[in-house]
Amino acid sequence: MSKKRHEEEEHENHERWLVSYADMMTLLMVLFIVMFAMSQVDQKKFNMLKEGLAAGFGQPTSILQGAQSILDEPGTSNMEAVGATNLATDSSTSNSTAVSAEVSKQVEQVEARAAGRRTASAETEVKRLKGIEAEVTKALKAKGLQDDVRTTLTDQGLVISLVSRHVVFEPNIATLSPRGREVVDTLAPVLASLKDPLSIDGSTNQAKGKPKYFASNWELSAARAVGVLRYLHTLGIANGRMSATAYGDEKPLVDPTKPGSQRINKRVDIVVDSTLDPETRAAMAQVIKEQQATSGETP
Repeated sequence: MSKKRHEEEEHENHERWLVSYADMMTLLMVLFIVMFAMSQVDQKKFNMLKEGLAAGFGQPTSILQGAQSILDEPGTSNMEAVGATNLATDSSTSNSTAVSAEVSKQVEQVEARAAGRRTASAETEVKRLKGIEAEVTKALKAKGLQDDVRTTLTDQGLVISLVSRHVVFEPNIATLSPRGREVVDTLAPVLASLKDPLSIDGSTNQAKGKPKYFASNWELSAARAVGVLRYLHTLGIANGRMSATAYGDEKPLVDPTKPGSQRINKRVDIVVDSTLDPETRAAMAQVIKEQQATSGETP
């Protein structure tokens, strides 16, 4: 009797998918661990990772600036091979330097042109103010009043000083004398023909003691400035063009120690204000200084 071999049917494994699933879960876990580690930034480890990736891709390790060395011995570094990358870097640095130099050159040229325009505007303004000064001098000479006024060009504009050589203001008095009113009457038509703003600045001399009829030199100088302003208004100068300022004895026209200075320093200045911007007015000061040096005038 032959013995029958019992052949078992091969059992089919229905759980093979678990192997792939486990592999995928392992990879995900590693990914999350790496991401967590990256969130806790350690500069030295970051540099190690950076250099490792750079070496793996055959690129220089100095990708970022400020990298710290992780070598055991400070002052040493891996030798970097000379290749196309280095040449390109040198070329880029050279090009960057050339571009920076060209930009600086262009900036200097723009600034030089701007300075040239300011100087040209300043020269034009000084010429205009000198024209006004000539008109003022001409009008005063026609009346024999030229010695009662001093004119000065500054970066503020044309300063017309009503000095008291012939007693424009009596001592301690803020009211214009008859001679003073005659001077202002002569100036008014020239000033009325202009559109420039006018500053009326009052000053006293440096005599000791307070004024007889005012609390201090400030009040006296303010009263003198306002008195001239009001009188100019009666002669047709619009109030909107004028402003009054008091300087007391703080702004002498001449050295107070010189003989006769006290008669001159008690005065009112009528300033034809320049409307140029501050930078161009600074250029005006330089133009005036150069012209005075050329002509031999005393500033």
